[in-house]
Amino acid sequence: MRIGELANAAGVSTRALRYYEQRGLLQARRQGNGYREYDESAVIRVHNVRALLDAGLKVDDIRELNLCLDEKQLEHIPTCEAYVLYQQRLRAVQVQLAALTEVESRLRAKLAGVPK
Repeated sequence: MRIGELANAAGVSTRALRYYEQRGLLQARRQGNGYREYDESAVIRVHNVRALLDAGLKVDDIRELNLCLDEKQLEHIPTCEAYVLYQQRLRAVQVQLAALTEVESRLRAKLAGVPK
């Protein structure tokens, strides 16, 4: 299938597909005219990439799961290293939340001291 067909089947933009390809998450064969051509399995791969992005992983994290991305039930594959990546990403998010909470506290303190 061509890039537009994959985009429609997977519910993403062609721009997203090009980005995934650029970052090593998706591969296409090139036809003689230069058009990208994808296998039917690319739909599952794109759905899994989207699910992992929606769960909070970054593209670099997802690339580590490259061997798992073609699995239909990615969440239920015990050999997939997603659990470890989720833990690492959760810790990073917790650090960011703590930093933002500190900034929020300082801003609230500043606002409390400013006359209205």
